[in-house]
Amino acid sequence: MSEPAAPTRPPEPDFSTITPAGLLAYREAENRFRASSAAYPIIGEPTPDAVLEWREITLPGRELPVRVYRPRSEAVLPLVIHVHGGGFVGTAAQCDWTNSHLAARLPAVVVSVEHRLLAPDSALANAAADGWDVLENVVRQASAWGIDPTRVAVFGESCGALISALTAVRAKKTGLKLRAQVLVNPVADVTETMFEYPSITEYAYSPSRALPLLQLFQRLAVPPGADARSVSPLHATNLHGLAPALVVVPTQDAVADHGRRYAERLREAGTSVQLTEYPGAKHAFLTLPGLEPQAKAAQAEILAFLDAALAN
Repeated sequence: MSEPAAPTRPPEPDFSTITPAGLLAYREAENRFRASSAAYPIIGEPTPDAVLEWREITLPGRELPVRVYRPRSEAVLPLVIHVHGGGFVGTAAQCDWTNSHLAARLPAVVVSVEHRLLAPDSALANAAADGWDVLENVVRQASAWGIDPTRVAVFGESCGALISALTAVRAKKTGLKLRAQVLVNPVADVTETMFEYPSITEYAYSPSRALPLLQLFQRLAVPPGADARSVSPLHATNLHGLAPALVVVPTQDAVADHGRRYAERLREAGTSVQLTEYPGAKHAFLTLPGLEPQAKAAQAEILAFLDAALAN
């Protein structure tokens, strides 16, 4: 019997005209590709030094999938809650390269949230709730997960970095102590000022058609009448006392100034922040080691930052 053909990557649609049905079809095809070994030349291959599996977390009214990465160790380990990027398309599996290496080399348990993606019937508030709910659930059941609840960090890219930043703000408000937050090419503002940054203008259509994608992202993220400030970390009222942050900014990125400005706001609030820029790198570069030569350097920096933050 012949093996089924490997998934092929669909062409990127025109996000300025895409219909809800077209978005769903594109999402399904693109995520099928990203979750397959056919994508390894682009997204990298997970290390065999970590064990990975899908699990489900039971939450009120829903089951939420998470992708779990563990080193081959039985020790009680620190926890990293990871949130993948993509917004209205994306899957935790696209981050296997980074997360498996983090789990093996820190070592730590990395739990990656398969959050609800943006759609006409699912706003950003749902995805943000998923990020928080996974963190709270795993920490509350620390012994069952084999993690040390006093050594916890959050980590995300793009929309996932936005969710991770919101999670860090909520953690401070509720008294849940985080050791660190890592925000890679974060989208930090989905209010009416989202597009009022020089990097948006400079990189609106090159090296990719970022502006139509971001415009669709905003329309889906904040339904009419919703409070965009509540899901925009840049507009949080109090950023003092948050977990120390590493903000990673690729310079050829429409949202580069989102990351720069959020790092400034953290610093102004007295929160420890390290801002690192990668000249010439593009959006989502960390998850594209087959295309972006600086992905390995960024991965090493993130590993060193978390290693120091999560040490006993």
